[in-house]
Amino acid sequence: MKICFPVEQNEGLESKVYGHFGSAPMFVVVDTDNRNVQEVLNRDLGHAHGACQPMKALGGSQVDAIVVGGIGGGALQGLQRVGLMVFRAQKARISDNLDLFDQGQLKELTLDQTCAAHGQHGGQGAGHGHGQGCCH
Repeated sequence: MKICFPVEQNEGLESKVYGHFGSAPMFVVVDTDNRNVQEVLNRDLGHAHGACQPMKALGGSQVDAIVVGGIGGGALQGLQRVGLMVFRAQKARISDNLDLFDQGQLKELTLDQTCAAHGQHGGQGAGHGHGQGCCH
């Protein structure tokens, strides 16, 4: 299985999960079978707020699931429409979230846990794992 994590810097499995999917400079894709890491630049970084095109952002990378600190409702629905599962990060680092994923501890995100569901930018609702605000 390939799991995608939005990040600011690629530090492999020690990368910190970025606070918001659409404005992450890049993504780290981890193959859970061997923990190999691949970097993918965000190909939709300059999008207007609320107009994230998640599949464009991933640049055609094939992934099975995404683990985010936060995400907008439109992006979540776009990912779900193409069959991707989106989970909320519970820890700061990719490695810790992978361990939780393997244990079935990460929860799938619902629309009411997205950025817009928690007021204006910077809110710290359930959609923003580990206390991070939305990083638009």
